[in-house]
Amino acid sequence: MGQLSIPLQTPLLDAIQDPADLRILSDDDLVELAGELRSETLSIVSETGGHLGSSLGVIELTVALHAVFDTPHDKLIWDVGHQCYPHKVLTGRRDAMRRLRKKDGPSGFTRRAESEHDPFGAAHSSTSISAGLGFAVARELGADVGDVICVIGDGALSAGMAFEAINNAGALGHRLFVILNDNAMSISPPTGALSAHLGHLATPARAGTGEAAPSGVTSLFEQMGFSYHGPVDGHDLKGLLDTLRRLKSDTTGPVLLHALTRKGAGYVHAEKAEDKFHGVSPFDIATGAQAKSSSAKPSFTKVFAHALIAEAEKDTRIVGITAAMAAGTGIDLFARCFPDRAFDVGIAEQHAVTFAAGLAASGLRPFCAIYSTFLQRAYDQIVHDVALQKLPVRFAIDRAGLVGADGPTHAGTFDIGYLANLPGFTVMAASDEAELVHMVATAAAHDAGPIAFRYPRGEGSGASLPARGKILPIGRGRVVETGSTVALLSFGTRLDQCLSARQALASRGISVTVADARFAKPLDTALIEELVSRHRLLITIEEGATGGFGALVLHHLAGRGMLDGRCGVRTMTLPDSFMAHASPEDMYRMASLNAEHIERLVIGALDLGDRAHASPLPFPGSEGPVSDARGIAAE
Repeated sequence: MGQLSIPLQTPLLDAIQDPADLRILSDDDLVELAGELRSETLSIVSETGGHLGSSLGVIELTVALHAVFDTPHDKLIWDVGHQCYPHKVLTGRRDAMRRLRKKDGPSGFTRRAESEHDPFGAAHSSTSISAGLGFAVARELGADVGDVICVIGDGALSAGMAFEAINNAGALGHRLFVILNDNAMSISPPTGALSAHLGHLATPARAGTGEAAPSGVTSLFEQMGFSYHGPVDGHDLKGLLDTLRRLKSDTTGPVLLHALTRKGAGYVHAEKAEDKFHGVSPFDIATGAQAKSSSAKPSFTKVFAHALIAEAEKDTRIVGITAAMAAGTGIDLFARCFPDRAFDVGIAEQHAVTFAAGLAASGLRPFCAIYSTFLQRAYDQIVHDVALQKLPVRFAIDRAGLVGADGPTHAGTFDIGYLANLPGFTVMAASDEAELVHMVATAAAHDAGPIAFRYPRGEGSGASLPARGKILPIGRGRVVETGSTVALLSFGTRLDQCLSARQALASRGISVTVADARFAKPLDTALIEELVSRHRLLITIEEGATGGFGALVLHHLAGRGMLDGRCGVRTMTLPDSFMAHASPEDMYRMASLNAEHIERLVIGALDLGDRAHASPLPFPGSEGPVSDARGIAAE
């Protein structure tokens, strides 16, 4: 498997409007087409950014599958879907791909609403075999479904859900094709016993000896009821075509084809740096240099990592855990300093949480760093294994709020609600990177039960970082700016938008208090009651779904009888819908969570209209600036 050529012209690809067009080409033409498809995929992602390495690794496999099987009647299901760009090019979306992951452009993952060639939507790992088995069983019960082909990577195969599906499929015995796309790489380097098993199976093939597998080795898949074939060279298109045609002709039950591929295949810069070219920003094809932000502001992820390292330097009980996202969560930086105290458990969020619970029960102080959207996959473990037992697992929740190009499958929308409703849980949100440092310190010192802190993707605001984090009083917010008419109570990084809105409203003669809640649970009830009692209007703002922080505030006020005409109360949350991918700026504008929307809501709620510029509003019973309920001056 040497370096693959990348043609500059694409005459064969130019004639492809539908996968059916591949089936009239000769095998030699299909080989040429694969080269053109690699060139087109590279060109597209160099402009748009996105998942490059995984897509380049399945070029030959994509061509072979569409050439052999009768898609879309035959159902081709891509696990996760970050390798689906070549598939989209071949299924009528080539021109649209120049707007990949941009507003109103194609998703970076498979999406049912986008094309009949995407029979099952994806973006989270390890779902393909379960979904594929559903299609296969539906076919046996009379549904108009042809063959079912599931393409799953070696990293995705490490998740328990994939094994649950293999176990079920092997027992049912229905005809089902599983293609194991084994590139010995997930987003982060592979870990675990399964990876070692696959490596053992693949060793002769990767070494070029020509053997199918080490003598005497029986694959795990055969033991679970699958017919195992391979390993085969995933970049030998003619070989793939021969193998797939034979399997299509001969297969009666579940079959697994083990294909060895290279992430980034055919593009030297991607092959040399598989992890860096998994997901890329726009880049120069000749040099591989990716476009970089000129900002010197650190990312929230990096701030978390360095804060965790600082805490771990003084506390040997601190350990870091992630689920196949070491680089994405910053645990890779922690691992460089504390290799024996960092654990990447693979794509296994459920295991990660219960593993952390066991560590906590043993007296250690585990930090479980998982994206908000992926933590959803372990909710039962959070409830049953952590919260119910009051175990002090620390959850570092990255990618909170809207995430831009990855869209609704990766948005951190629901964690406030699904964690804050659990007894004994402490839930925090950092308003800036300095607050994040304090929350890491707070979590490290918190042994009374589970605690979580959330923070967004991307760079911070440029806040000055403290030399060391301070331990925050649990359940205590802070007043940032004082006013007398309207109170804006922010939970998370919309705080800067609240401050911008305050300035705009001041020009209208409206005096505004801005407070940072810091905690959704336990609520700072004294601060909330103080804000309600001293203002005409209270607005809560959060980067989360309905049923989160604002709902908790309303519930408290209703229980205290403080919604009975004393003060207007409004909540600002993300919409009750799944928001399509766009830039983060566009998404927050569409979500109506920016300063202009706060200002508009204030004006409407106070029913000011054109009178807003007339004069400062009187506030009955209020004299002077507001402080919080404990007399703490604004920070």
